[in-house]
Amino acid sequence: MIQLSQKEQNLLKDQQNHEKVCIQKYTNYANQAQDPQLKQLFQSYAVQEQQHLDTINQIMNGQVPDLNQAGQQQQQSSPQAGAAMGYEAGSSFQGAMGNQSDATLCNDMLMTEKYVSGAYDTAIFEFKDADVRQALNHIQKEEQQHGEGIFNYMQSRGMYQVQ
Repeated sequence: MIQLSQKEQNLLKDQQNHEKVCIQKYTNYANQAQDPQLKQLFQSYAVQEQQHLDTINQIMNGQVPDLNQAGQQQQQSSPQAGAAMGYEAGSSFQGAMGNQSDATLCNDMLMTEKYVSGAYDTAIFEFKDADVRQALNHIQKEEQQHGEGIFNYMQSRGMYQVQ
């Protein structure tokens, strides 16, 4: 049983809220997306965000999450950074800039993932328990993979230009 300090509890409450927002956004945006591949990407990320929330809830309840089980679920439910879904350069475009409403959804989720990943970075340094830090680091890595998947999707469709 993990004993959390008040500061650790507050950080976890923030992360719970962030995960709930991500679940809601990915679910809503999957329904709004025009491109079937983007719908699938957002749906798979919503599943992972729910797993993140479940992990945070376990920690809040004083339990050390089983990262091996979470990792197996992740590998089964989501492509690695979008690569398995064919987000390579030159894949099918919807006009020169792709679908503008899809681009708006992607921009919002990329910005959200950047923020959430940064919040995990701060939280990781504040926890005294090594297993909790490892669990939060695992979640942060998946958040970064979400950002990479969105970036790859956008770049392959001309929605994001690296200069």
